[in-house]
Amino acid sequence: MSGSTFGHLFRVTNFGESHGPAIGCVIDGCPPGMALSEADIQPDLDRRRPGTSRHVTQRQESDQVQILSGVFEGLTTGTPIALLIPNTDARSKDYANLLDTFRPGHADYAYWRKYGLRDPRGGGRASARLTAPMVAAGAVAKKWLQAQHGIGFLAWMAQLGDIEIPFTDAGQIGLNPFFAPDAAVVPRLEAAMDELRKAGDSVGAKIVCRATHVPPGLGEPLFDKLDADIAHAMMGINAVKGVEIGDGFGVVAQRGSVHGDELMPRGFASNHAGGTLGGISSGQDLVVTLAIKPTSSIRLPRASIDRANQPTTVETHGRHDPCVGIRAAPIAEAMLALVVMDHALRHRAQNADVSLPVPSIPGRIA
Repeated sequence: MSGSTFGHLFRVTNFGESHGPAIGCVIDGCPPGMALSEADIQPDLDRRRPGTSRHVTQRQESDQVQILSGVFEGLTTGTPIALLIPNTDARSKDYANLLDTFRPGHADYAYWRKYGLRDPRGGGRASARLTAPMVAAGAVAKKWLQAQHGIGFLAWMAQLGDIEIPFTDAGQIGLNPFFAPDAAVVPRLEAAMDELRKAGDSVGAKIVCRATHVPPGLGEPLFDKLDADIAHAMMGINAVKGVEIGDGFGVVAQRGSVHGDELMPRGFASNHAGGTLGGISSGQDLVVTLAIKPTSSIRLPRASIDRANQPTTVETHGRHDPCVGIRAAPIAEAMLALVVMDHALRHRAQNADVSLPVPSIPGRIA
């Protein structure tokens, strides 16, 4: 299957299926000499893994990562880093009824039309489980970017269904299962998910991801623009149907006198552009917003067809996330980190000798 490798200089090849023996990735292009162990990767996998609350799939996977190559005596060698995550709690029998039919809104039908066959167990290659290797690779990128540039990444849930979540306290994001930056709204989110789970339905979500202390100059003209690659990466996440950079679709109603971020000696006065100008990082925070669709695997009966093009009804059983957006924050962070890492290496390769006579303008004025 083509399309399983992401990046140019920092390349990640993803492999595996939801119910296969294991999933994983191979990272090629990581600079040598960086201290790296499983302990550097595991925390992000633990944030993403299933079974962490009653509001997500109850599949119990520890997602314990193994480093198979590319590290010697605790340091990266510059050679490919192979990461393996065993599957230990697959229940393939839950998908027996899906072999000959298709879930509305799922990749089932499109995969069948493309390949002529498909693995229906847990969605096979179309499963959101395949985001785990990308989170693992993203953790490697995060460590290098933090050490070399001080870049940090943070994602949170800004909306669950019709419930908007205000950003009041970043410290709350890691303290609740929704990655919500507001403790007061968590009871409403829990009640909404309990009701949704009983109804057998699903809902979408909005996720915001931010990268801080990004140096200016990352990105390429035209087709390899930083924001274009960010959109490409985010649309590669399962269930993402929309990506906004900065104010996104809000710019439609703005005037140039508002949207253009004014520059002052102390920095930018605003960040409507979301950290990119002409596809190149400005030194401000990168700000990305994702729209995630409702899960297509639901218990409610839905009209569909079988492989003989005969009408049928589909009811999906098994263990599924009523809202895949609940576990999407660490995935968004990882994909943003992979894009920034790739462009940081590309910038270093071509522009390491660029020197300006005056200091770069810092980011947005505090």
